[in-house]
Amino acid sequence: MKITYKHEVESKDKFKTEDLIEILLKNRQIKNAKEFLNPADPTKINLIDFGYKRELAKTLKLLEKIKQAKEMIVVYTDYDADGITGGAILWETLHLLGFKAMPYVPHRKLEGYGFSIKGLDNVKKLYNPALIISVDHGITAREKVAYAKKIGVPIIITDHHLKPEKLPDTAVAIFHIPELSGSGVAYFFAKEIFIHFRNLQRVRTEAVEERSGKIASVKIDWQKLEKNFSCDYLALASIGSIADLVPLTGPTRSIVKYGLEAFSSIKRTGIKHLIDQAGITGKKITSYEVGFIIAPRINAVGRLEHAIDALRLLCTTNNEKAFNLASRVGTTNKERQDMVIIAVDQAKKMLEKEYGYSSSESYILSDESRSSQQARTIKKLPKIIILKNKDWHEGIIGLIASKITEEYYRPVIIMTESGDFLKGSARSIPFFHITNFLRGLKKHLIDVGGHKGAAGFTMEKNKFTTFKTIVLKVVNKLIKDKDLERKIEADIKIPISKLTISIVKKLEELQPFGIGNPKPTFYSEVEILDVRSFGKTNDHLKLLVKDVSKLQPANYNLPTELISFGIATKYSSLTKGQKINIVYSIEIDRWNGYEKLRGKIVSIL
Repeated sequence: MKITYKHEVESKDKFKTEDLIEILLKNRQIKNAKEFLNPADPTKINLIDFGYKRELAKTLKLLEKIKQAKEMIVVYTDYDADGITGGAILWETLHLLGFKAMPYVPHRKLEGYGFSIKGLDNVKKLYNPALIISVDHGITAREKVAYAKKIGVPIIITDHHLKPEKLPDTAVAIFHIPELSGSGVAYFFAKEIFIHFRNLQRVRTEAVEERSGKIASVKIDWQKLEKNFSCDYLALASIGSIADLVPLTGPTRSIVKYGLEAFSSIKRTGIKHLIDQAGITGKKITSYEVGFIIAPRINAVGRLEHAIDALRLLCTTNNEKAFNLASRVGTTNKERQDMVIIAVDQAKKMLEKEYGYSSSESYILSDESRSSQQARTIKKLPKIIILKNKDWHEGIIGLIASKITEEYYRPVIIMTESGDFLKGSARSIPFFHITNFLRGLKKHLIDVGGHKGAAGFTMEKNKFTTFKTIVLKVVNKLIKDKDLERKIEADIKIPISKLTISIVKKLEELQPFGIGNPKPTFYSEVEILDVRSFGKTNDHLKLLVKDVSKLQPANYNLPTELISFGIATKYSSLTKGQKINIVYSIEIDRWNGYEKLRGKIVSIL
């Protein structure tokens, strides 16, 4: 493992809070600090700001015609948290505006990702819509969009995924905004529809009043819709943005910052029951709660069952129904967690059998020998890991790939059988663009899509051996040994005594943290005052440490608490009085009116 840092503050250096913020913004290549620290209100950001003026005008004209004719619109969304939240925003907007509209969520196993011939045929048979609007997919579905047109169903695409070489040119309009999530695109798209029809209604109302001298009856609750776009829909879009790992910069930062704040005001019964079922009622909702507690529950439904229930949970106004759906979501999420644990263990045993490597080897060694032993054993592995097991549920293969990538630090492809085909999910390390790589092998695949760090694909069963051989051969040339060295880059090397509560409070202005704006990390040398394990199985680690530098601030308050989860066994050799180098993030632990600093361990050297 290689640890570096971008900036160093020494004990003798005079250090101001403003200096720290400036360093961190520079590290993140943020050029406009004022704009970053005070992101625009998403209600003030318009779809035409992204360059879609002509497409929007065309779309709104078509929607006017469809509404007048009382024809059906189907919102055809993806089954993950990004698609479900975006689908909920768009479908509910159309519904509350008085459109005949229905949501359609494809079944992961029976229909697969995005548009499919089977899915389009189902929509045609069930609803015979005048229009389909996609959410969080469609940009790569050139043939499927052409098929929809052939059977008499026009399509509008809203998506954010990587563009293919050839776009679906038979679509009525395409709204492709890669800097947003699918739910982010849906939010701005739906907001334009709301604004247009609200303004249209005002014009028509004034005309009726002028002719008749009476006030025209308006059934649409415009105030509720407007509040949704400043509260509920922002919260939903923030879930999708965080879940889909979209960089939290620009307009996505606006959505997530205001969306997280909206959770304190949201009255949507499904969200309230989801939060309650997760055990975080009353807690401030941050990117962590969304990314690791809320979004996985929404995702779990689409992974193991039919994601339409997740959409129902987000949209229902029935309290009892919301409670029952939230309970089912919690149960499904627990089932998903258990399945992943078993599958990851199976994957590791497959690697051990094929390559003679066991990740548990390193834990029985001393720190120094563990590092060298791990380096030797990891080299036995190929530069890309490819595993296939027909018993793995296709809804969790992406999670298996993520866990194996995290464990072995190299690109991973996980496959399972789905009828006559293989479904694959891939995850990668930062420098290797896995979707571009797989698109270079598209002649071996039926379809492929994704982004830099993750991809999904389908292939014929009989092509597996050839595909694996070619992938290993090509990757062996593209990836060097040095590329597979795990790297941790801290923002600042700094004496831990310089990090005070007032400074950390200032750091909170950089929130929300996530992809593109990671939580600031620090690199310090400290002395251990106490070390202990905690938790039900004593697998979590807590250290009390102090600064080792001689020049310490007069207000330095000993000690600092550092914690990490699931690594107590790995660092069982740590002892009181030992000096260590540590990479960590820092936060304020607030409880019962009391504040103290607490660090979260990233790595120990």
